[in-house]
Amino acid sequence: MDAKYPAVEPYAHGMLEVGDGNSLYWETCGNPDGKPAVVLHGGPGSGCTPGWRRFFDPQAYRVVLFDQRGCGRSTPDAADPATPLAANTTAHLLADLERLREHLGIDRWLVFGGSWGSTLGLAYAERHPERVTELVLFSVVTGGRAEVDWVTRQMGRVFPEEWRRFADGVPAELRDGCLADAYARQLESSDPAVRERAARDWCTWEDTHVATADGHRPDPRYDDPVFRFRFARLVTHYWRHACWLPEGGLLRDAHRLAGIPGVLVTGRLDISGPPDIAWQLSRAWPDAELVLVERGGHGWDADGTGAALLAATDRFAGRN
Repeated sequence: MDAKYPAVEPYAHGMLEVGDGNSLYWETCGNPDGKPAVVLHGGPGSGCTPGWRRFFDPQAYRVVLFDQRGCGRSTPDAADPATPLAANTTAHLLADLERLREHLGIDRWLVFGGSWGSTLGLAYAERHPERVTELVLFSVVTGGRAEVDWVTRQMGRVFPEEWRRFADGVPAELRDGCLADAYARQLESSDPAVRERAARDWCTWEDTHVATADGHRPDPRYDDPVFRFRFARLVTHYWRHACWLPEGGLLRDAHRLAGIPGVLVTGRLDISGPPDIAWQLSRAWPDAELVLVERGGHGWDADGTGAALLAATDRFAGRN
């Protein structure tokens, strides 16, 4: 990860009721009087792990981390098949962010996110630019049906055998349609064996299409059947709806980010979030700097990605 800062423990944490029967787990780390920053994890459904805390100077930043609806320590847990997902959408998560900001008494904050967290961060900043001091995003993706189709279907050109097994994980009559929708249906089955196989097959594909950079290691969290089902259920729920975002909308509305400094870190070898996504965004958002990591893949573990993120948070530490 190219970690610079040591692991720290939260100095405060709690649960925030956000409506629809949902409560978010949140925590704050670092300096209570420091520069506010909020971390947006990936997935959807990954949850915020302690490694995210290490991208910030604990003397300079007041870092806010939270688990998005349905995942991690937030309740109810999407790992329970009985948990409804109707009130778990991008619009709900954006509203949750504002509730959390107000709850913690923060006026403006730096937004830090990766993968799905970059999509959510862009959507939040375009909706509430007056609340964002800077954006630091990596493994940049912008949602929409074209990107979902790329990851779930077109990437079969790169991993043909693995994709065939992935597609064969759903009934034959569903294989020519949206595979995220097909898997979501399997994950809704009343048969636990069908749900378990769908979660396993989905997560196997997830671990395949990010395995492009040297030194990639399988995500050990996928060995946990609870995490596996939660993650697969939330990702497919969001992707079957194209994340409830208009096609190309985040790129089209990038003009709303004018005046907000940003750093976009993406790997040359990231085919899950191809580099042209961040490149197009940087052209539409002149205040953003694009950092293209030559040997980088998807995520922060790839060579050079962690160092670029640390450089960005260090640079912004003194800005108000």
